[in-house]
Amino acid sequence: MAKADIRIRGRSFSIACTPGQEMRVQRLAEQLDVRLAGISSAVGDIGDDRLLLIAALALLDELDAARQVAPFSAAEARAAGLITAMAAKVEALAARLESGGPL
Repeated sequence: MAKADIRIRGRSFSIACTPGQEMRVQRLAEQLDVRLAGISSAVGDIGDDRLLLIAALALLDELDAARQVAPFSAAEARAAGLITAMAAKVEALAARLESGGPL
């Protein structure tokens, strides 16, 4: 299993991923960090756990809207599944952060 080193809101994380996907995970993390910065500037300092929850809900909302616009091809369905899985992981991380548990 490979690892991608990412930074979200100034914090470093090492994320397990499929070998060869390290750069992709890093790019996705950069996009998430930009999105979190935008949400944070819009709503103020609400804490990382709630900020991640809002971002996850926003991503799921966009995914749901995209599903309603047009049917997915097989590749798009796989991508949507990956996005849904990542959103679930973000929600789980937000829950652990809120509970004070380990990352």
